[in-house]
Amino acid sequence: MDTDNSPKRRFSKEANIQYTYESTEELLNSTKDLSAMIAHHIEHQRPRLSELDDYYRGNNTAISSLKRRKEEDKADHRARHNYAKYVSNFMQGFLAGVPITVNHKNPETQEKINDVNKIIESDALNSDLILDLSIYGRAYELLHRNQFDETKVYLSSPLETFLIYDNTIEKNIVAAVRYFEIGYGADKKIKVLLYTDQKIFTYYTSNYGDYKLTFEKEENHPFGDIPVNEHANNRFRQGDFEGVLDQIDLYDSAQSDTANYMSDFNDALLKIVGDMDFGPEEAKEMKKSNILFLETRSDSSKADADYIYKKYDVAGAESYKGRLQTDIHKFTNTPDLNDEKFSGQQTGEAMKYKLFGLEQIRINKERLFKRSLNRRYKLINNVMSLANEAKAGEFAGVTYKFTPNLPKSTKDAVDMFNSLGGELSEETKLKIIPMIVENPEEEKKRIEEERNKHRDAASNYMQN
Repeated sequence: MDTDNSPKRRFSKEANIQYTYESTEELLNSTKDLSAMIAHHIEHQRPRLSELDDYYRGNNTAISSLKRRKEEDKADHRARHNYAKYVSNFMQGFLAGVPITVNHKNPETQEKINDVNKIIESDALNSDLILDLSIYGRAYELLHRNQFDETKVYLSSPLETFLIYDNTIEKNIVAAVRYFEIGYGADKKIKVLLYTDQKIFTYYTSNYGDYKLTFEKEENHPFGDIPVNEHANNRFRQGDFEGVLDQIDLYDSAQSDTANYMSDFNDALLKIVGDMDFGPEEAKEMKKSNILFLETRSDSSKADADYIYKKYDVAGAESYKGRLQTDIHKFTNTPDLNDEKFSGQQTGEAMKYKLFGLEQIRINKERLFKRSLNRRYKLINNVMSLANEAKAGEFAGVTYKFTPNLPKSTKDAVDMFNSLGGELSEETKLKIIPMIVENPEEEKKRIEEERNKHRDAASNYMQN
């Protein structure tokens, strides 16, 4: 494998590879190779994942690692700008702000799927997965049957989870690995969980620095396949802001330079030119009082005073920072909501063209997410069929509906519909105002009940 780690590369070429192995049986017979994969993940993959995590949390590592300015008496501000969080939160809200709906043509199956989604809290889970996808380029979920005989699905951190695939073109999953630190100080070691299609194997290392594994135990699980699911953000498993880390660093540096200039300007040297009739101590006192009397020794002498500071190209600097901001939004396909050209009054078609790049990313994300969602519900169906809660293969044919979460002008759409002579049913009218009515079906029933009450009251009045 190519291990080029030259200074020009931010991450190792091995920072995002997928692990492969011949088969589950051979892997179980070679804990040495499993140990090597864990060591590789810690040494090559976690540095990238940790740095992406830092940027999302606002701890931009490049500006933090810079050496102090050479001039000890100069300002040394380090401004960090959380563009990474802006990009990922926007993507999360855009894809999962409106919950993903899971549908099946069979009403009984649909009811079971609805119950499953309530138990696993699918709306929150999907939203968290999409955020991990945006940050790390990959996301993992772990399926677990708890003591109450409920199938639960939990988020598993990419920093401590990876899958192992076979060497075929189909890339079938051989096993899944979760590892995490336990203990403290000299007693700190790594606990490793290896998931196969039938069992969960537990291993420990002797200490944190030694990755040699010691077998602890094995236990069965009921899912009939590896109960860890991997989601990919794109074909290359790249995060949404990963490609603009350099631009974020440059913007941090430019803003820091501006802040340092402003601070240094306040501390600029006072220059006095002329044959003055006062000494340095008197000049110091006048400077403290923000008053300066320039009195010369003779009438023929001239005096002048000003500050010495570095000339700064304000217009050029602001234009440079503006280009960096534009590049960040351009290369992440996220709109700048503070841009008047974007947020102003525009037609729907014009808005679509501005979001064209974002739409292409959304479509690709949805295709990959649907594929991994299919595997989730297949695993859930497997364990439910064992517990006689569903038929084998009953969840096949599940469909998903993704609704981009963008502001819409409902008034314009209704006005256009009415201008064409159309009519809307009461139920449709209720569905297009979700900010007022949360449950259109319940609201429709209430309206019908109120009408019946008024009708009965009127009828009783007429009879009396």
